[in-house]
Amino acid sequence: MVLTRQREPLELRDLPVPEPAPGQVRLRVVACGVCRTDLHVVDGELTRPKLPLVPGHQIVGETDDGRRLGVPWLGWTCGRCRYCTSGRENLCDEARFTGYDLDGGYAEYTVADERFCFPIPEGYPDLQAAPLLCAGLIGYRSLRFAGDAERLGLYGFGASAHIVAQLARHEGRHLYGFVRPGDEAARTFALELGCEWVGASDERPPEELDAAIVFAPAGELVPAALAALAKGGRVVCAGIHMTDIPSFPYELLWGERQIRSVANLTRCDGEEFLALAPQVPVRTEVETYALENANDALARLRRGDVRGAAVLRL
Repeated sequence: MVLTRQREPLELRDLPVPEPAPGQVRLRVVACGVCRTDLHVVDGELTRPKLPLVPGHQIVGETDDGRRLGVPWLGWTCGRCRYCTSGRENLCDEARFTGYDLDGGYAEYTVADERFCFPIPEGYPDLQAAPLLCAGLIGYRSLRFAGDAERLGLYGFGASAHIVAQLARHEGRHLYGFVRPGDEAARTFALELGCEWVGASDERPPEELDAAIVFAPAGELVPAALAALAKGGRVVCAGIHMTDIPSFPYELLWGERQIRSVANLTRCDGEEFLALAPQVPVRTEVETYALENANDALARLRRGDVRGAAVLRL
């Protein structure tokens, strides 16, 4: 499925099977998660993709020599800059990203730099493994940035939140969920995943939060999350794109509250999370779609109708 122009549907095309360059592996794709970042690319909110482009960066595939590997968003870094040499390769200015700068997994075959691929943990079927590669990894990094917060709020209950909730409960945290006003399906889902309280995104929780993670790409949720924090609390913005954050009174930030973003992931994040996931164990809930129905999956994600994660099945 190929994106030829942003803000237009993907097109089903026949392309040559890609040949791996030195250092790359070729994978026969068996599953590829459909991520909100894919939606930001298709909808033109991330403005500089290579075109034409095969999207998709939560890839589970089999190499020519029979190994099962996962391909994440971070596809290549320079390895030389001050970010790469200080454990911050996610910030590399020359980084290239799967399904944005590099063709991704909405296809039967793809190639990837072997250094940036992860072995898939045993016990995870292909479809259930795919969301671990972005929803899980970004959720894991976001949770680490939330520190040791005992009372944690999750704003937006999509693919990442449904994984983070499991990690947080495993760590013994108290969870509070925030969903779109009137979204009873999301409210029920959040309660099933262990939230002690679930309310609308504009409501205050029954207790002040020690940290909040904002997964929804809505800038107006940042002041709302700040208003729900105890002093010294932290708001973590987990998305790669967000609408503008409106102005808010300094009083919301005062008291040593913090706002920080999460940018991409490192290979260390992947190694840590994929070792942790089977211990929890993290269980992903997925809706599956055939490759040629990728536009339908994106449309459901755009409307907020997906429970858990959407995954293309090949």
